Amino acid sequence: MPKRWITLALMAAFATSLSTLLIETRIPAMGATSSAAAGQKIYGANCSACHGAGGAGLPGEFPPLAGNPMVTGSPDKVIAAVKNGLTGAATVNGKTYSGAMPAWSGKLSNADIADVITYIRSSWGNKADAVTETQVAASK
Repeated sequence: MPKRWITLALMAAFATSLSTLLIETRIPAMGATSSAAAGQKIYGANCSACHGAGGAGLPGEFPPLAGNPMVTGSPDKVIAAVKNGLTGAATVNGKTYSGAMPAWSGKLSNADIADVITYIRSSWGNKADAVTETQVAASK
């Protein structure tokens, strides 16, 4: 193969790789998509051990996040639960759960909390609006 064709092939491959990199870099920076993507990582590192990778929870211990009205309802309740933790029995969809949830306020930033809540509010069939860092900061 002549050097000219090799050079053109390398330039085309580089251009394709560069445009893919630019697109992949730009997409996560957009609104709720990036928040949910960041939240998925936070969820995997901090929440999935109790609530499960698929948000199904652990029967009798940790409630499901999928189909949970507290998760998809007013963002104030789920923000308070993540920031301040929960103790005592909780009933979700007619089933009781007794596991305690730690407060994440001192361990995760407000941005991290907003991201993880946005992720759980838009995953596993949940369809609720994104949560912002401002909402988390304003919550008590």
